Amino acid sequence: MDFDLSPRLAQQLFDGEAGSYYSWSSSEFPLLAEEKVGAGRLVLQPRGFALPHYADSSKIGYVLQGSDGIVGMVLPNSSKEVVLRLKKGDVIPVPHGALSWWYNNGDHSEEVVIAFFGQTFKAHIPGEFTYFFLSGGLGIMGGFSTEFISRAYKMSGKEADKLAKSQTGIMLIKLEPGISMPHPDMEIVEKMVYNIDAALADVDVRGGGVFKALTAARFPFLEEAGLSVKHVKLEANAMYSPSYTADGTFQVFYLARGTGRVQVVGTGGKRVLDTKIQAGQLLVVPRFFAVAQIADSEGMEFVSILPGTSPAVEEFASKKSVWNALSPIVSQVALSVTPEFEEYFKSAMQNTTILIPPPN
Repeated sequence: MDFDLSPRLAQQLFDGEAGSYYSWSSSEFPLLAEEKVGAGRLVLQPRGFALPHYADSSKIGYVLQGSDGIVGMVLPNSSKEVVLRLKKGDVIPVPHGALSWWYNNGDHSEEVVIAFFGQTFKAHIPGEFTYFFLSGGLGIMGGFSTEFISRAYKMSGKEADKLAKSQTGIMLIKLEPGISMPHPDMEIVEKMVYNIDAALADVDVRGGGVFKALTAARFPFLEEAGLSVKHVKLEANAMYSPSYTADGTFQVFYLARGTGRVQVVGTGGKRVLDTKIQAGQLLVVPRFFAVAQIADSEGMEFVSILPGTSPAVEEFASKKSVWNALSPIVSQVALSVTPEFEEYFKSAMQNTTILIPPPN
């Protein structure tokens, strides 16, 4: 596998008064197509509305910013719209074929920003999401002829043209003040939305940071997207120690805040990446490759996406390290060290987690 693994910023595909949409192109980032994973970022200005649409990929949305987001969703084989409130830290799965719309219900200046990640096995373009809008300048309604629309909805040709062509906006539109959107269904929010910011930490290390893992065992609706989520906050100069996926799946990292350094080691023990990473960049780590990150002085925060509802991630430098599982003599001969050094090597990991504080 010979790909450029350098972290990439998204490209802006749309920008208007209602907001903007960014995407990572598989032509610019071929590893996305190879691993069949896509990503995008939606920015909604106050009263910004993403027109109803469905996509060719299941995905999850992670709210990076905002407290007044609203999403409406019609799940496949359902005739009921579910309306949910969204705020920073929320994770929301969007199942394959689900119809959805997104709205910033705020009247002040705060944007609602949502990053999307998903697998693209069935996508028209591997490594990218393709959206199908119901209405607007790119809408399905406008694609059918007047004859077909009038026959389908039992109306005159003039009425059919009005139905199909009145909305000329593309992708995102800004609603007029005073329009009242549907109210969120608070009873169902906990079943379909999980706030990972508010969740208890799986690992919390003083000077190291906080690690949280979200799988379908904790949040069953996540199974609809077929993905699992990790959320990591690293303190200044702390390390996310080396790990790899043992089940043949990729890892996607989106840096939400801060800067740092990342190294990836691939086949033949070759270091295939050693570079800086900054907020807004996407990093894709190929299956079985090992990855580690060190935060800069301001710390950093990232969300990581893995395929499957119970991914197998093996660590190299913690008390859960695969080295600790090996017999002492096996480690000794594999590393070509003395028994004393082998014992020292393993003892150093006994009180270590995947988050390592900076040296004193």
